[in-house]
Amino acid sequence: MHASSGVQGRSAGLGLALVSAVAFGGSGVAAKPLIEAGLDPLHVVWLRVAGAALVMLPVAWRHRSLVRERPALLAGFGLFAVAGVQAFYFASISRIPVGVALLVEYLAPALVLGWVRFVQRRPVTRAAALGVVLAVGGLACVVEVWAGLGFDLLGLLLALGAACCQVGYFVLSDHGGGQDGRGAAEKAEPPHPVGVIAYGLIVGAAVLTVVARPWGMDWSLLGGSAEMDGREVPAWLLLGWIVLLATVLAYLTGVVSVRLLSPQVAGVVACLEAVIATGLAWVLLGEHLSAPQLVGGFTVLVGAFIAQSSAPKPPAGPVAAGAGTGVPAEPAEGELSGGRAAH
Repeated sequence: MHASSGVQGRSAGLGLALVSAVAFGGSGVAAKPLIEAGLDPLHVVWLRVAGAALVMLPVAWRHRSLVRERPALLAGFGLFAVAGVQAFYFASISRIPVGVALLVEYLAPALVLGWVRFVQRRPVTRAAALGVVLAVGGLACVVEVWAGLGFDLLGLLLALGAACCQVGYFVLSDHGGGQDGRGAAEKAEPPHPVGVIAYGLIVGAAVLTVVARPWGMDWSLLGGSAEMDGREVPAWLLLGWIVLLATVLAYLTGVVSVRLLSPQVAGVVACLEAVIATGLAWVLLGEHLSAPQLVGGFTVLVGAFIAQSSAPKPPAGPVAAGAGTGVPAEPAEGELSGGRAAH
């Protein structure tokens, strides 16, 4: 019975992670026409996060006690998981090719494995490590990194900053409800993950407001239309797609997936975002895939499957209360699942 519920939990977690990857992967397809219509990329990011924050305001009010109980967590989540990744990513692509920046950012799953192995001192299976290697290698083919590598040290460092912020998301997701120094027998009540997402979006919107300076945006563009592979689409519809599907739905499904899977497994499945984004661009924007990209996409899928089927064993004892086990047989021990970084 225990094993059956564990398998079901991991299957559900994988399914939700895939939904999250699809939702996140669609963000670029919806955003690109808006950018081509004249909106600055940072303004699109600000609209996305600020719009999602507005949608989540009722949730934030319901969980307003989190502001008093977990202010550092909320600030860290909003700064790293929401604002940090996107700010570093967009800064990096202003200096280096998008494919290179995306590949560097998706080193995050490997960095998560390093955190688990060397900081938490927990074992990591060879299969999980192999899955990460395959996923990152496949991703290199998907983005065709060889097509335009211009070495720019600052650009690469900015992309690495995005990867580190994404690691911060997975670490916060896994550790958000720690013991707060009370000992194994008296664990703190874990913060509600949806509440953390709501406040993370609010904090992220505040930070991005300073970076993007939306008061300089041409708001009239939102009342017009944008071209998607020769078809005129209302700009407000694309914005609604970005806010409701690619942000709110994507973050919420990502929340639960990290709770049901270990953070390193969820990180590998997140690599599918690039594959899905490229596939959607093929269908909706007419951007066709090359043979190496098809091979790379298959390799990412294989790597994600190997990693998710080889989740590391849970740690013995209360060393890391709240660490993801991949099998939620007991009520969550201080686990927090937050939304992940997105493009």
